[in-house]
Amino acid sequence: MKARRGSLLLLALSLAFPFSLFAAEGIAGEVKRQPLNIEAIVMFVLFVGATLYITYWAAKRTRSRQDYYTAGGRITGLQNGMAIAGDFMSAASFLGISALVYTSGYDGLIYSIGFLIGWPIILFLIAERLRNLGKYTFADVASYRLKQKPIRLLSACGSLVVVALYLIAQMVGAGKLIQLLFGLNYHVAVILVGILMVLYVLFGGMLATTWVQIIKAILLLAGATFMAIMVMRSVGFNFNTLFTQAVAAHSKGIAIMSPGGLVSDPISALSLGLALMFGTAGLPHILMRFFTVNDAKEARKSVFYATGFIGYFYILTFIIGFGAIVLVSANPAFKDASGVLLGGNNMAAVHLADAVGGSFFLGFISAVAFATILAVVAGLTLAGASAVSHDLYASVIKDGKATEKDELRVSKITVIILGIVAIALGILFEKQNIAFMVGLAFSIAASCNFPIILLSMYWSKLTTRGAMIGGWLGLLTAVILMVLGPTIWVQILGHAKPIYPYEYPALFSMIVAFVGTWFFSVTDNSLEGQKERERFYPQFVRSQTGIGISQSSNH
Repeated sequence: MKARRGSLLLLALSLAFPFSLFAAEGIAGEVKRQPLNIEAIVMFVLFVGATLYITYWAAKRTRSRQDYYTAGGRITGLQNGMAIAGDFMSAASFLGISALVYTSGYDGLIYSIGFLIGWPIILFLIAERLRNLGKYTFADVASYRLKQKPIRLLSACGSLVVVALYLIAQMVGAGKLIQLLFGLNYHVAVILVGILMVLYVLFGGMLATTWVQIIKAILLLAGATFMAIMVMRSVGFNFNTLFTQAVAAHSKGIAIMSPGGLVSDPISALSLGLALMFGTAGLPHILMRFFTVNDAKEARKSVFYATGFIGYFYILTFIIGFGAIVLVSANPAFKDASGVLLGGNNMAAVHLADAVGGSFFLGFISAVAFATILAVVAGLTLAGASAVSHDLYASVIKDGKATEKDELRVSKITVIILGIVAIALGILFEKQNIAFMVGLAFSIAASCNFPIILLSMYWSKLTTRGAMIGGWLGLLTAVILMVLGPTIWVQILGHAKPIYPYEYPALFSMIVAFVGTWFFSVTDNSLEGQKERERFYPQFVRSQTGIGISQSSNH
């Protein structure tokens, strides 16, 4: 019963983050209340108590707009790297990657490496310049040499769409987790999560959010490390023995040591891979983290540490996946009467946690799963609030004349509104397949936010006209193709065949965004366009050296 309860407990989370999209169908239908998992409840209460104390501590140190948005720039590179890793790693990626290894062996490692490669390639391109040119949001960077109002409007819209889609997935997953953990009504569970989310951000700002993410990352790394050590202990710390036993236990035999068994639709796989890789560099809550450090050097350190933590995490999931083959697949206690793994293959890591650590460790993993959700929703809420208050209110509506007090007040009002909206959307989408929303969020980030950020930093001929048309084309193409694809058009709207045959749109929407931005920039012969091109060179030098850039102004 403990194994079944634990598998059901984390099944609700398996689609709350992108990596599990490969291994699951989505959260749909009603989840029945389960008997209480006392160990998980105790650890959950301890975690919530600790993070609320952190919020109280952070609230006393959050006095200004800079404190609220960026923790005053006082986060170190190591701390920020751990927080970024906390934003990026999740219990669901832990489940999804280990499930891939459990079902397909070596292919799981290929996917995990693919995700990891996005960090040094993409973030090393933008981290230093982002910190030098930005202040609170990535729109500061995108608008530093272009027209403020239209670019900030586009950036804020792209950010809010990504935040909304992400929040739906997180709220549904968190609501079902608490429903199962406490036996609460789903609606009560969603409201509880929403209240905690608002408390963290409303009072603690970025400082509280950062430390919630750091604690969550430490817990997840500790749990995964313990599982990997116990797996290796069972095979005498010999990888050859682990792989030999896995081949003997797996139904596919030696085939699990060969790549190429997971890609049935190369276009969809390429589109999702591009979305996950380039979308990471367009996620507002990830980009916002680079403004919490003091300078570009610490921003580079952040990427270095984050890449190290995330890479270590994926190595652990690879060991865990093979360990599940050895220790779980042959154990009838984790299977139903027909021999199918309880809860599906996504639950391989959960069953392994039960096998190596018993009910106590199963409770720990359950608490870590909830910590993951809270860390992500806090970062998302703060990113959404800053987009509204700093980009829309202060820069567009007030034309840069808003006082710091007014901007901070609007930000906190937005946090409350976002909390209410998140609760409402979590309840509304309770029984819907929400897997596509995360894929769409990454696709929009890759198609709208990332091209504008990258080109504004590196391309001298970019103009406001090109950025606006290309950015909106990328955003709309991603949304339209997703709606016309098999997930929404067929599974949700009930049509016989999809108009767009592939699961994810990023391959095409990114091309549309880059080509549109290029074409409408090079054909922009207006006087304003010429001035924007001329402004690039000195700004480019400053972005490289940091000389002459004022942190109090972007122009």
